Amino acid sequence: LFIAGAGLVYYVVMPLAWRFLLDVGQGFGSVLQQTMSSYLTIVIQMILAFGISFQLPVLLVLLGKVGIVSSQGLRSFRKYAIVGIFAFAAVVTPPDFISQVVLGLPMLALYELSVFGVRLVERRREEEASDDEGGSDDEPPKPKASRPDPEPDPSSGSSAQAASSADDVLDESD
Repeated sequence: LFIAGAGLVYYVVMPLAWRFLLDVGQGFGSVLQQTMSSYLTIVIQMILAFGISFQLPVLLVLLGKVGIVSSQGLRSFRKYAIVGIFAFAAVVTPPDFISQVVLGLPMLALYELSVFGVRLVERRREEEASDDEGGSDDEPPKPKASRPDPEPDPSSGSSAQAASSADDVLDESD
């Protein structure tokens, strides 16, 4: 996601921003005197700002996995998130409307993706909790332990002979 944000800056936002700045500068009769170091500073700041802001789904899903945020909480916070996203976009982009929208709209889409991701994490957690309570379907049922029948002693013959010999012993002792 960081690379997607950096690519958006390099291939979409920076050409639009430079075109806007050149048009505004020519409208006032001034010439843009940009040095290479200031250009690189702006490009690097924009790449970092977009790349880090594109990590929003990762952050929110991790917070959801830990239990700090919920999908319902993110849904109820949506209107504040929209204002915050566009305020953030206004601060980190050049002062043109197009750059702000180019950052704000993907961040809104990523926010909605985060809500979906947190809901998936919650469902998985609920499924694991229900599996723990009701037992797992993955494991076959264990057979019940039963006592095996004792095998007759081969030295004494059959069990009927052993019983009759015990009766004989009792009769002789009378």
